[in-house]
Amino acid sequence: MSDTTSIANAPVASIGANNQLLEFTEDEKSALENMSGLDRCVLLMLSLSEEDAAQIFKNLEPKQVQKLGVRMSETSAFSQDQVNAVHKSFLKDVTRHSNLGLGNSDFVRHALVAALGSEKANNLIEQISLGTGSRGLDSLKWMDARQVATIIQNEHPQIQTIVLSYLEPEQSAEILSQFPEPVRLDLIMRIATLEEVQPAALQELNEIMEKQFAGTAGSQSAKIGGLKSAADIMNYLDSSTETQLMNAIQSQDKEIGNQIQDLMFVFENLNGVDDRSIQTLLRDVPTDVLQKALKGADDNLKEKFFKNMSSRAAAGMKEDLASMGPTKLADVEAAQKEILTIARKLSDSGAIMLSRGGGGGDFV
Repeated sequence: MSDTTSIANAPVASIGANNQLLEFTEDEKSALENMSGLDRCVLLMLSLSEEDAAQIFKNLEPKQVQKLGVRMSETSAFSQDQVNAVHKSFLKDVTRHSNLGLGNSDFVRHALVAALGSEKANNLIEQISLGTGSRGLDSLKWMDARQVATIIQNEHPQIQTIVLSYLEPEQSAEILSQFPEPVRLDLIMRIATLEEVQPAALQELNEIMEKQFAGTAGSQSAKIGGLKSAADIMNYLDSSTETQLMNAIQSQDKEIGNQIQDLMFVFENLNGVDDRSIQTLLRDVPTDVLQKALKGADDNLKEKFFKNMSSRAAAGMKEDLASMGPTKLADVEAAQKEILTIARKLSDSGAIMLSRGGGGGDFV
């Protein structure tokens, strides 16, 4: 690992000044192309000292820490081409953005909007300016879904609704799965019809979650819940639970069910996504996950992915699919869900655009 250490510890300015050092060889280009975004992060983290890696972990979301930590523990080794390619790519990014004025508040705001989307970024900026911490409702984001379900299971359904609307859709879906079917139906219907929560209600809920209220709720109503929130949570449910719950929603209120369904983004909807977004998505999707997902896709969607790969990667994927034996439907659906999870996170960060519903012109 001497080469890895020397590259990781080299002064950024001197490396940036030597453009020739940052040029990729053909093998390095190929290595980088076939690595997911997660594996690139893993390689960079393993290049750091334990102290520096710990500092980065402190600034990640709970789900990111869990996912990155698991992948790091599973990884055995990287090739030298992978090491070189990822380090060069990272250093190019650093040198390109090193003189933007990191102390400037406009830079911070723009960076947060680019990373999180305008709504999440504005909420975070408000928390920063108010000096609030990760307590109260925010503390739930760090808990296991079963823990949160246990905490709120005896609360009033309206409180449960606000909690599920407040948390990230992926976590809310896991929490919702812990409840019996009738409760799931009641809560998702409440989420779909929830429009806003008054500051006093949020403050009271924070006090329920934690004896000492963390910060102020602000002077404006919080816009959480609604049809889009319900659809986002539904997107993260496993396929059987999603189908079961959607049937129950349709039986209770067909109009709300149709509206939620129109707002949901399913694997087949990737047919309507632009090629550049598909290429970006492919960089973050592990090859084995894509192979399982495409096993259950129609020919048009398969071709959509093939044409956005390199000719060598597409040929290899076609061969693997042709020789692939029977695969459990549950495994195919799980792989498709994983790809959709990656796609939605890229969409939230503004990296890609996802067309919505039945292939119309809307974007999320």
